[in-house]
Amino acid sequence: MAEPTRTGPFAAFEWMLAGRYLRSRRRETFISIIAGFSFVGIMLGVATLIIVMAVMNGFRTELISKILGINGHVILQSADGELTDYAEVAARIAMVDGVVSAIPLVEGQALASGPSTANGVLVRGVRDEDLPSVPGIANNIRLGSIANFTQEGGVAIGTRLASALGVTIGDRLTLVSPRGNITPMGVTPRVKAYPIVAIFEIGMSEYDATFVFLPFAEAQAYFNQTGKASAIEIYLDNPDRTGALRDPIEKAAGRSVLLTDWRQRNMTFFSALEVERNLMFMILTLIVLVAALNIISGLTMLVKDKSHDIAILRTMGATRGSILRVFFITGAAIGVVGTAVGFVLGLVVCWNIEPIRQGISWMTRTELFSPELYFLSRLPAEVEFGETFTVIVMALALSFLATLYPAWRAARLDPVEALRYE
Repeated sequence: MAEPTRTGPFAAFEWMLAGRYLRSRRRETFISIIAGFSFVGIMLGVATLIIVMAVMNGFRTELISKILGINGHVILQSADGELTDYAEVAARIAMVDGVVSAIPLVEGQALASGPSTANGVLVRGVRDEDLPSVPGIANNIRLGSIANFTQEGGVAIGTRLASALGVTIGDRLTLVSPRGNITPMGVTPRVKAYPIVAIFEIGMSEYDATFVFLPFAEAQAYFNQTGKASAIEIYLDNPDRTGALRDPIEKAAGRSVLLTDWRQRNMTFFSALEVERNLMFMILTLIVLVAALNIISGLTMLVKDKSHDIAILRTMGATRGSILRVFFITGAAIGVVGTAVGFVLGLVVCWNIEPIRQGISWMTRTELFSPELYFLSRLPAEVEFGETFTVIVMALALSFLATLYPAWRAARLDPVEALRYE
């Protein structure tokens, strides 16, 4: 008599049994409800993790691009007196390999006044040939032109400042500085009106409402800085090379200077973003963990309910390994399908995050992403492959681990004991 052939692991009958156990029957409704909650929990957990991580990544990337679009990667200031040789120093630094441009500037605070109101602003004086090298300005002109910036003797302002003051191209912007002329009666405020020749929109509300660009010579005269510059902004071909280029820049300067890079100036802000991002990941992982615990409870109840079936299968020759794999497949299927659907849902939401935000804002008649609070004028999302892969692996690992104990319980079931009490 020929010996019966053994089936290999994950044979067809194991998949068939697992599929039957996943389908709802009248007396297994409660178990199916638990399985449904597990599926929904894993799906929402994975989708939420992908969406939140993508928004946090997009938020950080957009902020960095906006900040570095209008501020240099490295700021050079004089450490031994006034920066009167700014033109020569800037020319030498611009020749350093890895430096894109070196822009001298005059900077000061003033009060900008329009027809109806006034706002505090940060005024920067930039040379005519340097303004097109500032990517945040040159690439984002909405009205007017900076082609003849110096010849026209006007100013370039942000869209939010123009809206707040009620001015547009051709109107005059009045700047008031407390550091004016010295008279026998004391220091008198300096007041001067400039025509608006360009309006830019960087997309970062704080910058669009604060910055005013003046011709370099005009800013020197306005802030009593004739023949001097406040600092030199240095733009690199790669912002991450600030450490490597610090020594070459100091040597090229040819004088005692103080260098500050963009990481140092924004360290607190980006550190807070990183902490918030990590905390959000840990908190949202709990959603997937709770769903995995539901898999344990659902499978445990299923094993209890199917103890008679398991006993019969064991008497018919099914091995402990086969029983373990049947219930492992049953539980793992919930995790795999839930993770896959959550992954797709997360990507769809990320790719359409801004239209979704606008639609919800329109329906609720509220502003969900206020530029004044979040700095940016739109909700960004940037999906990173590494993070998304980590979320998927984590969800699958939790789902697989959740199935092991109930499957082991099923495999350890004694068929004699199970049939005795039937």
